[in-house]
Amino acid sequence: MKVGVIMGGISSERDISLLTGQVMLDHLDRDKYEITPIVLTTREELIDKVKGIDIALLALHGSYGEDGTVQATLETLGIPYTGSGVLSSSLCMNKDLSKKLLRAEGIQTPDWLSWNSIDEFSPEAVIKMGYPVIVKPNSGGSSIGMQLVLSEEELRAAVEEAFRWDNSVLIERYIKGEEITCSILDGDLLPIIGIRSSHSEWFDYKAKYEDGGAEERVITLPTELDVRVKRSALACYRLLNCSVYGRVDMILKDGIPYVLEVNTLPGMTKNSLLPKSAIAAGITFSELLNRIIACSLEERSKKQGEMCHVE
Repeated sequence: MKVGVIMGGISSERDISLLTGQVMLDHLDRDKYEITPIVLTTREELIDKVKGIDIALLALHGSYGEDGTVQATLETLGIPYTGSGVLSSSLCMNKDLSKKLLRAEGIQTPDWLSWNSIDEFSPEAVIKMGYPVIVKPNSGGSSIGMQLVLSEEELRAAVEEAFRWDNSVLIERYIKGEEITCSILDGDLLPIIGIRSSHSEWFDYKAKYEDGGAEERVITLPTELDVRVKRSALACYRLLNCSVYGRVDMILKDGIPYVLEVNTLPGMTKNSLLPKSAIAAGITFSELLNRIIACSLEERSKKQGEMCHVE
């Protein structure tokens, strides 16, 4: 089977994507697959570079990669790809929209505001919601462009910085609690990981990607809370139409799991959380990639069958 590992791209998360792609290349079973690295630097390259592959193993992050656009192109070309489909990828990439869907279903998520331009931005609305807040690009990831803001004096600069990375910005009430992440593989939850940044109050870029940036360990929650967390994670995964694998990030406070976001193409670097959760479940990195590829082929085949049946 010819596997094309697609990495790079044009988003702010290009460097993380390249790291993810390299780690995937290092762990793919070369006795099982014929492997082709596909590094993207422009949108236009994709169609030519994927010719001849049997499946696209997506190592992309951010816009044009994690937002459904690459997935839609690959579907048009008839090339299977790994991870969630077009709709789910688009929904989960848009934090404002996904939070609205979660809240409509009664899933707890921190209060938030969003704006599509700096001219619409209203500091008064943030004051009403209350400080501290997290300012973030609406469709960004890897904590790029995100800041913890404690007061109105810091707010405008943080919003302007977030708008540098995206054309819409989300401001979310900061909930101080225990940060956890729930990885899901083929509809099953992997061990829950608790996260504690080594240098700041929240899980920022430095904590995510620098060696020793955070303490990340498998945790055991009290039974009632464990049930609540797992139910919430799986409800998010299903509601947002995710498939194959994903990661649901939460904050625990006063026994309540608050969902921060759902990642359809979580990082797969040596410091990433999903591989750590898989290892805790006895799944090696190579086995994890095998399962992602096998489940993705099954998922794409199922979708194709549904389309043929409709026709």
